[in-house]
Amino acid sequence: MTPVAASVREYLIGLQSRIVDAVAQKDGGTFVSDAWEKGPHEQLQGNGITKILENGAVFERAGCGFSHVQGPKLPPSATQHRPELAGAPFEAMGVSLVFHPRNPYVPTVHMNVRMIAATPAHGATVAWFGGGMDLTPYYGFTEDAVHFHQTCRDALQPFGADLYPRFKTWCDDYFCLKHRDEQRGIGGVFFDDFSELGVDNSFAMLRSVADAFLPAYMPIVERHEKTAYGERERAHQLYRRGRYVEFNLVWDRGTHFGLQSGGRTESILLSMPPLVSWSYQQQYQPGTAEHALTHEFLVRRDWLS
Repeated sequence: MTPVAASVREYLIGLQSRIVDAVAQKDGGTFVSDAWEKGPHEQLQGNGITKILENGAVFERAGCGFSHVQGPKLPPSATQHRPELAGAPFEAMGVSLVFHPRNPYVPTVHMNVRMIAATPAHGATVAWFGGGMDLTPYYGFTEDAVHFHQTCRDALQPFGADLYPRFKTWCDDYFCLKHRDEQRGIGGVFFDDFSELGVDNSFAMLRSVADAFLPAYMPIVERHEKTAYGERERAHQLYRRGRYVEFNLVWDRGTHFGLQSGGRTESILLSMPPLVSWSYQQQYQPGTAEHALTHEFLVRRDWLS
């Protein structure tokens, strides 16, 4: 393991612990910790820790996983923008989380940060970073969207004023259900194949984004966790969760990377909600909060203008 990889690993394990501790304190429940290791005869080698809370008071399902794997050949999902590295052995590590709240007025959140390093047959090791965070509300609140985006922008500001607009657009482009021409949520920031600041500064930027996760999300949880709701709101939440499943299985590069490279399926799919529903051509009446979600919030907007 290179010195950079060792530093990234140490940071990511600490990040997972900090986030899990904060969520457990908020929920009052307990995360189950599942340490795993890939055997020498498997496609990938490596290890990780999956931590998951289910059926909690605040979070119906909250999963946060750390993984560190090595493989003989980069999968296609990792080389579509780097064809010169096709077939190169690689090392990948990251923290990925998805929290599905119980209360429909609290949004689902996703965050992922990762480093991938590959060593082509005739060349030096190439390392790059990726990740970001995005918010998926079931009921739209402007103050939540502004707070989330403001926190993301503040995290990126020290590394260049151009990064937030770039990564915000990248997030909107990425978290889009193209088969429905619909945004998954209100976005956030997303970046991939990133190394333009050099390894040290690119890693510093990744840390800044990851460290901003709890300040970006937890105030929103606290604002809505005790809001009263009924069967209508619950049915809407389960219906919209179906869009989350569709995106993760059809479009998400992280899911595809894990499955294509022989990753641990149970950990890869920890992002799935515990309950979900689909309804044929569901329509909401104009003037309702459910109609406002898709027509006013799940559209590309500059939340900080």
